[in-house]
Amino acid sequence: MKTRSACSVLAVLAASCVSGSSPTPAFAAEARRPNIVFIFSDDHAYQAISAYNDSRRLLETPNIDRLGREGIRFDRCVVPNSICGPSRASVLTGKYSHKNGFYNNTNSRFDGSQTTFPKLLRASGYQTAIVGKWHLVSEPTGFDDWRILPGQGIYYNPPMIHNGKREQHQGYTTDLITDFSLDWLKGRDKSKPFLLMCQHKAPHREWAPALRHLGHDGDRRYPEPPTLFDDYAGRGKAEHDQDMTIAATMGDQDLKLTPPPYLNSEQRKAWDAYYEPRNATFRAAKLEGRDLVRWKYQRYMHDYLGCLKAVDESVGRVLKYLDDEGLAENTIVVYSADQGFYLGEHGWFDKRWIFEESLRAPLLVRWPGVAQAGVASAKLVSNIDFAETFLEAAGLPVPAEMQGRSLLPLLKSQTPADWRTSFYYEYYEYPVPHHVRPHYGVVTDRYKLVHFYTPDVNYWELFDLKEDPRELRSVHDEPAYAQVVADLKKEVVHLRDQLQVPAEPPREAYGR
Repeated sequence: MKTRSACSVLAVLAASCVSGSSPTPAFAAEARRPNIVFIFSDDHAYQAISAYNDSRRLLETPNIDRLGREGIRFDRCVVPNSICGPSRASVLTGKYSHKNGFYNNTNSRFDGSQTTFPKLLRASGYQTAIVGKWHLVSEPTGFDDWRILPGQGIYYNPPMIHNGKREQHQGYTTDLITDFSLDWLKGRDKSKPFLLMCQHKAPHREWAPALRHLGHDGDRRYPEPPTLFDDYAGRGKAEHDQDMTIAATMGDQDLKLTPPPYLNSEQRKAWDAYYEPRNATFRAAKLEGRDLVRWKYQRYMHDYLGCLKAVDESVGRVLKYLDDEGLAENTIVVYSADQGFYLGEHGWFDKRWIFEESLRAPLLVRWPGVAQAGVASAKLVSNIDFAETFLEAAGLPVPAEMQGRSLLPLLKSQTPADWRTSFYYEYYEYPVPHHVRPHYGVVTDRYKLVHFYTPDVNYWELFDLKEDPRELRSVHDEPAYAQVVADLKKEVVHLRDQLQVPAEPPREAYGR
């Protein structure tokens, strides 16, 4: 692919800013720059993608899997702060929360004046659009067209905001986001390369499936994770003192014991036809203890995975459009999620922790002719790398303020000698909504060193993923790991210095 030097691209962008004209003609003599389709879901656990070969085999996702067959599946895509809004801010800016200013979902507001990759693509001649979940409070910037869900959004009959104007829609939100994404693709300026960010609400809590997917599993009984009844022995107060368990935290609406309030009468009829007979059986059983937890887990899996059926169908519809229009060969398609998610492991749902099911996001990338097909990469990558990747793919320089690295060499199965072997993580939001203690740490291919800190909690833990892949026992205080602890504490200091992490986060970082 032919690209411009950083200086010449900056000159083009600077000229366009001064004159107000489009810089598109400056690229006319170049080889076609790739289109970019970024499909992003909310809380999609890698365990619930069949391409990742989870031993429970929870769901078949043939359309998402296709991206892995025709491109690259990354098995170690980690996030810098495992929570929805901060993750989205990192995707846009290529920066950590302490640099882009979006720390939490409670009181953070995205500063839309800062540099983002959609702004840079648009300034260089790309047509840009975002459809679906935004969740950054302020209005989107850097897009020719945007249609977003207010706040978290709802699963049925959602209001949306289209370029500042509120609209009301009827239907299932995943389908509507897909419809509007395809409508934009059909009506775009076909003389320009494009960026489409198709961002789903699903499968975020409260996991309301499309009506067509009620009963999708034929009342299958899902295998339980081995740690469903974890007692948190071998770990500290933070793991014991949290509020995100299937046993204690899930409410009636999560469990569909009460219907969502936004269904219309026709939808409510179909909803009740499925859930009410099953709910009646549940109430009559008067389950307690572990039997009750097991029932909740099964209901959770039906609903969560039912939401993902529609997401996978959406991916299939987008890929079909690209095929039908002859766009597939020159389009980068990325599927990812804002972080990982617990599907009963450690008795939990939700995310937030540095631990594996929360830290790891799915990432599958297809770019015909560039990304080698059918490759699985174990390299340590992150969503802070996405912005840099898209910019380099478009032949644009990466701003020095961005903190990730372009994935282009890895897409070509060429690993730079200095590719990262450690990654810094920090979570802030506390005490609500799930009472997960703030913590920071370092992640490598084998180890995790983590520091939990609040006025009543201050301790370190070390996990050896090779010996303890389920992260059940801290070995921080064991003499055999003394040198590992010392080395990783030095690495934490090094990474905090390199990333310019402040010694103390601002009070508002915690959302209080």
